[in-house]
Amino acid sequence: QLQLVESGGGLVQPGASLRLSCVVSGSTLDSYAMGWFRQAPGKDREGVACMASSGGAPRHADSVKGRFRISRDRAKNTVYLQMDDLQPEDTADYYCVARRGTSCHLVPIGWDYWGQGTQVTVSS
Repeated sequence: QLQLVESGGGLVQPGASLRLSCVVSGSTLDSYAMGWFRQAPGKDREGVACMASSGGAPRHADSVKGRFRISRDRAKNTVYLQMDDLQPEDTADYYCVARRGTSCHLVPIGWDYWGQGTQVTVSS
């Protein structure tokens, strides 16, 4: 059983940066595609970024391209989401996700494991 534990959320002003971390236990990252989703109050879950288990170019939602970047550290079994130039519309609960297999996608279907979420609030 895979466990995902997110951290790094908080309250920041517009233009600030945050780095979310997702520590994975129960298995190594090698067998799982990893991703980040978010859900704002009253809105559907939205895919933010993901990366295949084999590596290669990660995928980012158009709404965050150029500002957010997903990465992983295999030695630490941790996945990160670097978020720069945060805006109020980025306010949401952010979830780390994992799925068996190699490929990833930005729809909230077919992901086998979800973390408990970490809250990000962007406000002046």
